[in-house]
Formats: sequence, structure tokens, C-alpha cells
Amino acid sequence: AEQRRHLPDNINFILDIPLQLSVELGRTRMIINDLLQLGQGSVVELEKLAGEPLDILVNNKLVARGEVVVVNEKFGIRLTDIISPIERIEKLK
Repeated sequence: AEQRRHLPDNINFILDIPLQLSVELGRTRMIINDLLQLGQGSVVELEKLAGEPLDILVNNKLVARGEVVVVNEKFGIRLTDIISPIERIEKLK
């Protein structure tokens, strides 16, 4: 409720629309031949450094960064850097 007070009244009608939230561990590029060589036990090195904040995406748009936590034996993410609610809405356009 506290977060909703900072949003303009004219967007209240969209607040219950479901969105996809994903957390990106990292990325890399590889050639098709290397992709075809992958098998069980293969290790793919990512560009992101260990300990670096992970990207939090909503509908494939960056909205925050965070760090991995464990909650009830499941992975979670603690937000460490987040853009404002208005900027988040703008990124969804």
C-alpha cells in the first residue's frame, strides 16, 4: 500500500496485470560448433563476475539488481538497486 501512494492515480487500473519477473545470472556468446559440443557436465563460462549483482528483469526489461539468497530451501533475490516506480512503468512501454 505504501508503494502505491507514490504512483499517479491514473495508472491504478493496470496494477493487477500479471508480468513475468526473471533474474539473469549471466550471458555469453558462443559459436554453433561449441554449442553442439555441449553435453552433460559441460561448464559454460559467463561474462558476469562471481559476486556481481544479478539483473532483475520484468518482461525482459531491466528494473533492478540484486543478490542471491536462500528462502525456505528455494532461491530468492534481495534487491540491492532498484529504479523508481515511475521509471519501472516507463520501461514496460
